[in-house]
Amino acid sequence: MADGARYSRALILGASVVSIAALVTESSLAQTASPQAESASSERPKQAKRKPAKPLVAQQAAPEVMNARAQVVVGVQALDTITAAATKTKERAIDSLAPVSSISLDQIQGLQPNRLSGIFYAVPGVSFQERGDDPATVINIRGLQDFGRVAVVVDGARQNYQRTGHNANGSFFLDPELIGGVDVVRGPTANIYGSGAIGGLVSFRTKDINDVLRPGERWGVDLSGSYGSNNNRGLGSVFGGVRATPDVDIFGGAVYRTQGNYKDGNGSEIGNTGNQVESGLMKLTVRPALGHEVKFGAVFQDYQYDIGQFNRGPVATAAQRALYQGSSVYASDAKNYTGTITWNYSLPSDNLFDWHMSVYGNRVDNDQTKTYHYSTSGGAYCGTGNFGNNISGCVGDKRGYVLNTYGIDVNNTTRFNVGDWRNAVTWGVDAFQDDVITTDSRGNSNITTPSGIRTVSGGFIQLKQNYSTWFEAVSAIRYDRYDLDSGRTNAGGDRFSPKITLGVTPVPGFQPYVSYAEGYRAPSITETVISGAHATGGGPAFFNCPDGTVGLFCFLPNPNLRPEVGKNKEVGFNLKYDNIFSANDSFRGKINLFRNDVSDYIDLVASAPTPVPPFGSFSQYYQYQNIANARIEGFEAETMYDAGSWFIGVAGHYIKGKNVATNIGLATITPRKVVTTGGVRLLDRTLILTAQWASFGANNDVPAGYLPATGYELVNLYLTYNATKDIVFTASIDNLLNQYYRPYAIPGSSTDGTSQNDVLWSSPGPGRVYKAGMKIHFGGA
Repeated sequence: MADGARYSRALILGASVVSIAALVTESSLAQTASPQAESASSERPKQAKRKPAKPLVAQQAAPEVMNARAQVVVGVQALDTITAAATKTKERAIDSLAPVSSISLDQIQGLQPNRLSGIFYAVPGVSFQERGDDPATVINIRGLQDFGRVAVVVDGARQNYQRTGHNANGSFFLDPELIGGVDVVRGPTANIYGSGAIGGLVSFRTKDINDVLRPGERWGVDLSGSYGSNNNRGLGSVFGGVRATPDVDIFGGAVYRTQGNYKDGNGSEIGNTGNQVESGLMKLTVRPALGHEVKFGAVFQDYQYDIGQFNRGPVATAAQRALYQGSSVYASDAKNYTGTITWNYSLPSDNLFDWHMSVYGNRVDNDQTKTYHYSTSGGAYCGTGNFGNNISGCVGDKRGYVLNTYGIDVNNTTRFNVGDWRNAVTWGVDAFQDDVITTDSRGNSNITTPSGIRTVSGGFIQLKQNYSTWFEAVSAIRYDRYDLDSGRTNAGGDRFSPKITLGVTPVPGFQPYVSYAEGYRAPSITETVISGAHATGGGPAFFNCPDGTVGLFCFLPNPNLRPEVGKNKEVGFNLKYDNIFSANDSFRGKINLFRNDVSDYIDLVASAPTPVPPFGSFSQYYQYQNIANARIEGFEAETMYDAGSWFIGVAGHYIKGKNVATNIGLATITPRKVVTTGGVRLLDRTLILTAQWASFGANNDVPAGYLPATGYELVNLYLTYNATKDIVFTASIDNLLNQYYRPYAIPGSSTDGTSQNDVLWSSPGPGRVYKAGMKIHFGGA
């Protein structure tokens, strides 16, 4: 942990130096800019001839940057954001024939989120399964999560980290202060984006130079800080960049975030919810020729936290243990490294090539040291005076989870017209490899999160056609293949997945569409090769396992596991109207109904219980199997009316999901979410006051052994004040009503059925939180 802290502070210091150097150097450059410009004009006439074309790249981005910043001054609809997430061709989210949502940088900054889930309140179909003592993020789209069912990419790099335990099977680390924007695509409509996304896609863009520099500036620095209650929530960040030449941009930033243990809405302190985050990023952008852009990016994050829950009372009897026993606690140091190289080429005059290529690597290295055991037993296993067992190891033991992911993504779009038909053909290939390395000196993690290598690759071709102004068709087919190798277990498979979408615009502003899309998710390493006995924890062994080990129960591998296939049917409506009741007002809305039938859905299945005298009856085997189809269907809506001086919108969903064979609901469904957001812009629109009411329904249709989630109402208040063009104040109250809420169902123990207390105690969200912050901008030409 000490080494990780040193590395992170070194990167943060380096990023800060870049930002400050940009400020100081460019200040002096500005004083001599005119003579230098004259000298350059006389000494480099050939460069000067092509310079007017080069800044056009930056100038083309300037209107979008100006509009994004203008959200604090004039009304800007989030659904008007340009996105390429659904079809890999740029279009506004409101015009996309897909359930697409976008979140802008200004929205994120106004929300002052402490963790990533806070920016998704108003996005329909999206929920989270997070622990307060784990800063990692788990995204759920339309009831699907875990093992890559939702594809998460950061600057194009896949985030595939997974650790099996009392938590979701798939998470990632990303501080919200690093984010410049987010695109969300719900359902397998995003299958061209890569394998696995049967639930959807979440694409994060980290901050870049256009998020800091304003039109006309050559250098700029943003300094931000905030403080929040419940409990000592502190944030400091610096981002800065310089356009060293018209062809070279340099950008860097650093973030420090900390908080203590928070209290839930009932006033109970949630243990180990304090953490410390240090992160930074660096980017170098080069435009070597007209239309070409090469970007080198690096992001580093270091999360230091304690995961696990202490006992809350005496644990001498079985009844007391069910009520008060916590879990082991681990001091954790999770480091996330992401490196990307992207090459884009695009010119309005070139219809043959609109090229994108990205090569990336991502490494998550989570080192944990056990610091607490929930009982005073274990001396025989751990040594006299020490505590622990063969499940979680002994106090002082170390374990580690490493995932290395390497990938490439290449695509190109060619455009041509045939009569009144405008056509865009996009083809692409992509591949990634996951290398899982698990180490655990005396615990059970080598069994539950097995090491191995998985390679997933694929390609697609898509035809997007527009006829006149009233008809659009998008058709595509994708090929996926995977190969998995772990020890003596090998598996693989492939499949073609089609997509077809048809939309019409019978009258301006009204665009209904229908869509059918299939997605393909290859089994993960854990699902396929998990094998061996679950350790006894110091108690008696209940069963003998096929590999010769003994334990509470046996994990069985399944090399014959079939990939999941999602088949999604969708009907949607895009609504876009301007100047409705007054000049410059606007309404945007996306409404859709869907049904996603997931065949060969993979779940952990227990064998029929067998008697284990005198303890009772328990399942001997647990194995990931293809169960009967899962059906998830629902309704989603995202709307916003903006009159300039005031705005109001409603977004949300109603979703139900079941195992078709048993008619039992899926535990990962959030059945109802309705979020109403309204606000006013005062003082020449420099002051924005916003109120948000989010209503969540409880999921009571869950499998046996699960404790249902609670229904709850969250009311949040936000203030943004542009004191000057360079100084912005923000303030907010989260959970104004101080509600207690537990947003997801809690699984029971595999041995006695009681709730997993560490999950139960760490799952409630924080009670009321007051926050205030300020951002200061420096910049010049």
